[in-house]
Amino acid sequence: MGTHQETERKYDGAALPGRLDRVKGVAAARSTDPEELDAVYYDTQDLRLLRRRITLRRRTGGEDAGWHLKLPRGGDVREEFRLPLTAGPPNGVPTELARLVAAFTRRAPVRPVARLRTRRAAQALVDDRGSTLAQVTEDQVTVQLLDAERLPAARLPSAPADGAPAGAADGAGTEVRGWTEFEVELVDGAPALLDRVEELLTEAGLARSSSPSKLSRALGESAQPEARPDGPEQAEGTAGALVMDAFRARLETLLHLDPAVRCGEEDSVHRMRVTARRLRSLLKAHRRLFDRDRADPLTDRLRRLTRLLGQARDQEVLGAELVDGLDAVPAPLRPDALRGRLTERYARGYRAAWQRAVAELDGSRYFALLDDLDAFAADPPLRGRAGRPASAHLSRVLRHEQRRTVRRLDEALRLEPGPRRDELLHRARKAAKRARYTADDVQSQVPHRTAKRAAKFGAAMKKLHKVLGTHQDSVVARQELIALQGEDAAAGRSDAFAYGVLHERWRHTADTAQRRLPKLRHRASRRRLTRLP
Repeated sequence: MGTHQETERKYDGAALPGRLDRVKGVAAARSTDPEELDAVYYDTQDLRLLRRRITLRRRTGGEDAGWHLKLPRGGDVREEFRLPLTAGPPNGVPTELARLVAAFTRRAPVRPVARLRTRRAAQALVDDRGSTLAQVTEDQVTVQLLDAERLPAARLPSAPADGAPAGAADGAGTEVRGWTEFEVELVDGAPALLDRVEELLTEAGLARSSSPSKLSRALGESAQPEARPDGPEQAEGTAGALVMDAFRARLETLLHLDPAVRCGEEDSVHRMRVTARRLRSLLKAHRRLFDRDRADPLTDRLRRLTRLLGQARDQEVLGAELVDGLDAVPAPLRPDALRGRLTERYARGYRAAWQRAVAELDGSRYFALLDDLDAFAADPPLRGRAGRPASAHLSRVLRHEQRRTVRRLDEALRLEPGPRRDELLHRARKAAKRARYTADDVQSQVPHRTAKRAAKFGAAMKKLHKVLGTHQDSVVARQELIALQGEDAAAGRSDAFAYGVLHERWRHTADTAQRRLPKLRHRASRRRLTRLP
């Protein structure tokens, strides 16, 4: 399956300017042969993909004919997955692509919803070396709805635009109409080129399209997200609006990380685990805003998901730490085969844990969790206190998280070094992490002055959390080294010296971390960090 990132912008208007080579950095605009494109778009009956700006189509014509799946990556960027025309069952979507959108479709049938025919005229913007920087296209589009009676309020444009062809009903009884639109897609150019091209297009009377895709424009109102309830508890500037805006943003991130985890994309398991943790932290830290009968079960189910993802992440991190640590063993005393054995062991452990995680993502329990998270986001069970001012609420919550973290840390530091102290330091680490997440997740939802103070609080908790995390890593690594030494001894291998060096290295790391804690504790406990304006 081929993949690449697509960066493009769409425009509406009458016509392109006559001289696209006037853009700075562009030496010439070269016309290419017109193309006839014919694409069938797929979605669920209620357009779950389209509502999240996801495109799934099978297209003939052009250089990239085949199956295309486009997932948003932020701004003008989308990740595109491609398969050949022959992929998949005769009348269905290829399994590889269906799995990548499973978090959005959740086993709802995916079927053809529209057919778009496009006559495309393109110009390649090239530099003085002949390299193509971007492609500017003029698309004359006609659209035919394939399942109009089943789509919710599907509506075509009321009239053809800009002289685009219009037709009568075809054999399926669906009206065919069209429009003209323009696209600018980066090829080898820098993103700044898009801005320079846009200046020229704007001067010629073109404007950025309000529709993110051709299918969205074709379906009109039916492609828009359903309106969320907006009761007084979610009025702007209230605690309810503050928390739910952050919740919805994290939920969208979780959903869009699902395909990355299924593809085995680097660091995707870690990012999905952190996002699930942040969702759980929001529900826990702000639990007084919610009906606990609905919120608490979600926190428990999110905990299970983070633990499952953590099994893969832990194997990845532990393996890297132990293998890298071998550099501290003097070369003459370093067993040659040990690095390879550890690398293979933890790579195998990661893959097995990743496969278990992906199996969970294919299961009904995970899809039910996503359904309930969506329902929570659409109609949050907010209590009356959610209508209070956001800044005052956040100040109280941060103060609570601060006291909780410091209390746990003090409890640990009163003990002598040993297993019990390690356990309590780990509890303090989890508290510091939640305090950090609580501050981070709302900064974009509050006024600038409040956000700056929350950011300082978050930074203090992050420093504490990272040092406590280093200590916990050392505890886990030393336990693992003892287990590895026992296994090797039973197998007749003698790597005791290397394991001893690594164990001592991690013990020193733990001691260093613990010496830093009193000073970090003092900084994190300052009351002014939670006095938000």
